[in-house]
Order: sequence, then C-alpha cells, then structure tokens
Amino acid sequence: MFELSPADALHEECGVFGIYDKTGETDMVSAVYSALYALQHRGQESCGIALNVDGVLMNHKDLGLVSEVFTKRVLEDLPKGAKMATGHVRYATSGRRTRSNAQPMLLHHCKGTMAVCHNGNLVNAAQLRRDLELKGSIFHGTSDTEVIGYILTQKRLTAKNIETAVSETMDIIKGAYSLVIMSHTKLIAARDPNGFRPLCIGELPNGAGWAFASESCALDAVGARFVRDVRPGEIVVADRNGLRSIGTHCGKAPHTICVFEYIYFARPDSCIEGTYVHEARLQAGRFLAQEHPVEADVVIGAPDSGLDAALGYAQESGIPYGIGFIKNKYVGRTFIQGSQAQRESSVRIKLNAIPSTVAGKRVVLVDDSIVRGTTSARTIKLLREAGAKEVHYRISAPPFAHPCYFGTDIPDEKQLIATGHTVEEINRLVGSDTLGYLSVEHVRQLAIHSHCGFCTGCFTGDYPVAPPPKSEGNVYDRPLSQSNTNKVL
Repeated sequence: MFELSPADALHEECGVFGIYDKTGETDMVSAVYSALYALQHRGQESCGIALNVDGVLMNHKDLGLVSEVFTKRVLEDLPKGAKMATGHVRYATSGRRTRSNAQPMLLHHCKGTMAVCHNGNLVNAAQLRRDLELKGSIFHGTSDTEVIGYILTQKRLTAKNIETAVSETMDIIKGAYSLVIMSHTKLIAARDPNGFRPLCIGELPNGAGWAFASESCALDAVGARFVRDVRPGEIVVADRNGLRSIGTHCGKAPHTICVFEYIYFARPDSCIEGTYVHEARLQAGRFLAQEHPVEADVVIGAPDSGLDAALGYAQESGIPYGIGFIKNKYVGRTFIQGSQAQRESSVRIKLNAIPSTVAGKRVVLVDDSIVRGTTSARTIKLLREAGAKEVHYRISAPPFAHPCYFGTDIPDEKQLIATGHTVEEINRLVGSDTLGYLSVEHVRQLAIHSHCGFCTGCFTGDYPVAPPPKSEGNVYDRPLSQSNTNKVL
C-alpha cells in the first residue's frame, strides 16, 4: 500500500524525569530506574541516567530499552549517595538513532556541569545550529537538544545563575520543549510558552524533596505526590531552599498542548492538565458512538490505546464490550518501528484475534488513529480470518493528514494515508465495512476537566507556531551519490 524506506519511520516523543531529595535518603538510582520504566512507552530507542553526587555530575546512557541499558551490573556500578538525579527515554523526533543523541546530555563549562533532558522539537533548531556552527561550535550529535545545550552554556557564562540562563535561552528557542536541567546545586524544570508537551511536579514523602516528570505515572512509580503541572512558559527551581517559580515567560502564547497526548502517547493512568488520560479516551469513544452509530454485536479495541475508547463506545451505544485481541507485550509499538518491513513483521507477531469473541459477529473495532494504514489493514484482516462477519472501523481521532513539528516526526505528508484519500477510499484500502473518524470539534473536547487549548495541527494543518522552512538537512550526512555538494576529500 505504502512503501517506505527506513528513513521514513514515524517516531514519537521522549520522556523526562528529575528528582531532588535534600535529605539524601532516597536511593536515586532505584528511583530514576523505576521512573524511566514508567515512562518507557514514550521512548524505546535509548535511555540514560545522570547523578549528582556532592556536586559532581556523571551519567550512563546507551541505545536500548531501560532493562537493556541498565542491567543489574550497571545499576550496581552506578555511584551511591546522590541527592539529585535526572533520567530520559528517547525516540528520535529529531536527530539520528545514535548513542551520541542519547540523553541526559552532560554539558561541561567553566562555571560547572549541567545535565539536560529534553522532550519536544524546536522549529528554529536548524537555523540556530547553523548560526552556532558558523561561530565555531562543533556538534557531536544531530539532535536539537544539543542546540539547546550550546545556547544554555553560552548564556550561563554571563548569567548570574542557571535559572537566568534558562530564561534567556527560552527567549531564543522556539517550538516544543519540556526541559529538566540539573546543575551541581539545583534541579530545574521548564516548559515552552505553548505547553506543547506535558511536564508535572511531585512532592516526595514527608516533604523530603521534589520530582519533575513528563507524566504523573512516573511520580507514582517513586512514591511522589502529584502537586500540579508546570505552567506553559514557567521555570521551576528545586534546591535546598525549597521550590520556587519564575513566570516571566508565562502568558506569552496560547496554551496548546498536543491533543495526541490524550489519544495515544500518554499512559491511561496519567493525569495531564487536570484530566486523566483514561477519562479522555472514554470520552472519545462516547463521542464516536454519537457521531458514527452502527448496528453491531460487539465492540472491541485495538490494544492498547484503543481499549479505553472502545469501552466508551460500548457504554454510549449499549453494544456489549468484548476482548477481541491477545497482544504479545514483548513486541514494541508498530507505530514507531523503524521500517515498513519491521512494522509489518511486528503486526504479524504482535496481535492474535480471539475467534470466540468475533466469529460470526458484526464487530465495531475502535483504534486510536490511522497513520499509514498498513497496520490497520492487517488488524482488520486478522478479524476476517477469525470469522468476523462485518468490521466497522472507528477512529478516536480525526484523519492524521499533516506533519507534526513539535515532537512527532512526520517529515513528509506522502507517508500519511489520509493525505490525498477520502474517508471512503481509506475504508476500501484498509478493508473495513464502514469507517468513522472522530471530528476535530469533539477531539478538542476530550480533556473534560482541563482548561487549556490543544494543538490539532496534525489534523487541520493549522499550527500554533509557524513550522520550520523545508530543509534538505545536512548534505554532508548523505552519500556523495545523493548529494549535490562538491566534497573535497
């Protein structure tokens, strides 16, 4: 249906975490390890931990899952006695899949060392990188986190403290960024003025300290109490004096969190901007049943992010809810596999339909999205092979028809099945009997307890921040046969 090269992979975002315990009683290695496990769904490419032991920063990072990178031996060899630590799980939304792009990123300069963790994408990263390179900066990786690191370091050399340097950096960088930064005495969280990506604050037991995390589920993993979300544009500093807020960048842009956090990215047990993700997905299913009713015998969800919406559809429609698939949990998300062949292979071993649920029945299949359509077609085929009489496909998001520039890497609209195809054409391509998408109007109402706006650019093409100009990237990263430049070897 769609032939994609490995370079055309669709990637999701990252997860960040930071913890500060003024008492020194928390086992920092164990705490960050547990938090990264809770955030593993946000990035399966690489991970890392940085520790602050008496003002000395050190880290360990590598390609792989948390369990692969942090073996028993590695965990035992990490230094003890840290009062601060940061952690990161990554999927490459910008930059290639190399160890040099793994985070936390340690920055060494004459005023100390900083560890930087970043979730999001900058829209002006390419221009900033070029400006830095022309001034002599040498980049070791290809991620925009390194751009942030250079600017932050430059600002720190003249700023009175690190939080001022962070504020001055925020004056320059544009786009999506949720940052956790650790110095030798402070732990800092910062969020872009639009609040594209989530970031929250937790308090450790007995008031011993604080934690920052992409999702509240990571706070739960370390026994921290959820306090609140970091406000868009806010800088929050945790140190021996407690917690303080800097709001000079707050209110400079409309709050437009990525709505895909509720649809797909975040864990159902996470609370984002006042609404649990589980509640939002239930609401998506209810809206789907209102918009696209159908006579059917059973409602099933595509594991895992379609299950909650399927339950909502069943509740609203009165059609019984059933478990239609068994999922092999040892296979990663097909949404973020590196190549077309890998995605197709993953689908084949990832799901198996349950005939007793679907055989001879009219089935409503609820899924979170259709990106390329390959996985959808295979999933529907599995239901047909298991004996489903009809398959009515319901999607808890509008058609995914435009690139995302703020943390989900979709560089080319030609990769998206919704680009250039009507709903009826997509219905035929994926092999369903009927197809219904959630409307943009209703997707903006998913976070029923939240008081914020949403970025829906991937559905509408209307972005809260101007997207970056189209670029061919660094020609020196391409083979000579594919480059127009005259390299001198």
